Amino acid sequence: MRRIRFPKRYWIVILTFIATCVCYIERVGFSIAYTVAADAVGVNQSSKGTILSTFYYGYACSQVPGGWAAQKIGGRRILLLSFVIWSFTCAFVPLDPNRVVTLVVARLLVGVAQGFIFPSIHTVLAEWVPPHERSRSVSLTMSGMYLGAAAGMLLLPSLVKFRGPQSVFVAEAALGAMWSLLWIKYASDPPRPEHPKATAASFGESSLLPMKRSQKVKVENGGSSVKTASIPWKNIIFCLPVWAIVVNNFTFHYALYVLMNWLPTYFEQGLQLSLQDMGSSKMLPYLNMFIFSNIGGVVADHLITRKILSVTATRKFLNTIGFLVASFALMALPLFRTAGGAVFCSSVALGFLALGRAGFAVNHMDIAPKYAGIVMGVSNTAGTLAGIIGVDLTGRLLEAAKANYSDLSTPDSWKEVFLIPGLLCTFSTIVFMLFSTGEKIFD
Repeated sequence: MRRIRFPKRYWIVILTFIATCVCYIERVGFSIAYTVAADAVGVNQSSKGTILSTFYYGYACSQVPGGWAAQKIGGRRILLLSFVIWSFTCAFVPLDPNRVVTLVVARLLVGVAQGFIFPSIHTVLAEWVPPHERSRSVSLTMSGMYLGAAAGMLLLPSLVKFRGPQSVFVAEAALGAMWSLLWIKYASDPPRPEHPKATAASFGESSLLPMKRSQKVKVENGGSSVKTASIPWKNIIFCLPVWAIVVNNFTFHYALYVLMNWLPTYFEQGLQLSLQDMGSSKMLPYLNMFIFSNIGGVVADHLITRKILSVTATRKFLNTIGFLVASFALMALPLFRTAGGAVFCSSVALGFLALGRAGFAVNHMDIAPKYAGIVMGVSNTAGTLAGIIGVDLTGRLLEAAKANYSDLSTPDSWKEVFLIPGLLCTFSTIVFMLFSTGEKIFD
């Protein structure tokens, strides 16, 4: 029998999937470990929110530079550098809530390093993955975030219980180091566009991706390399479809980061539950995100390749369904006062948010395949600002609610926390419906 050859781009997608998985194990891990350590020494909710949000300040600062560096130096190299930096930081920084300056500097550094990851990944995928595979490839890669969050929620509370909060940092550093070795061994730059293997593998543009006539002529006659082309910054900044992506990225990450950082507190103080006693149920919201993200990718590629819907209609359809259902689920979450009800409602909210990523999150590659890392950097900056604003604001809202209601066990104390992302989801749906497109805008 002839040996079946596994295409190299599949390995790249799998490795980027593992990368996002490891990154979110780190983020959830810090939230869990720091919460336990901070509660042990009596740190208040507002101060916890400040420390938890510090990561996002560094993360926001490096999004656009990360896209630029990936564009100029190469996404493969920048991705490796990012992993090395944050893994070393986790390995050597002590988790002591009383050493505030040390923790702030460390979280800023980890945030800066991880800020290079997603622009680099989008640059790598735009180079390796042909247009008709982009929805499911990006969805699979990004679903690693949710599987990582699910794994972190399932395993790390027990690790903290038996080995202490510092053990989480050690485990995260080890995972980062192992991924780096795999990336060094198996990752490479894609073949040149003029190379026969590149043509056979469908690299470059495809008829499945709509583009203007002038752009088709340029592609057919050959164009300048991505890395040497000037970046159309002005056009990107003033482009309404880019802003449609930006607004939805902000909303998605506001909801995700608020739930990721504060859901453990909601379970423990809002519902008076123990994360250890909840068993595997606490990971279901993130596992649901993993499942729905991949469903969204497969459905999107099916609708596009079978020409059932245009690229534009497909993106708007999935984005609208995802965000509207998530909006209702988020606003209903404080009404559920049992473990099963809260897990179900948060699972629906996060699952449909992930489904919506097959709309806005792949749209970078639709409108600007050559500058996917740059546009991702711009939109992810907004997503990171959502983390800064959402995580810190939630801490302040809860501190105020605690003063008004004496504790955080009442539904009213959490109402505003979940109402804000719910309303943002509705607003973002309208923006994406009005201004987004699936056609290539930037050449």
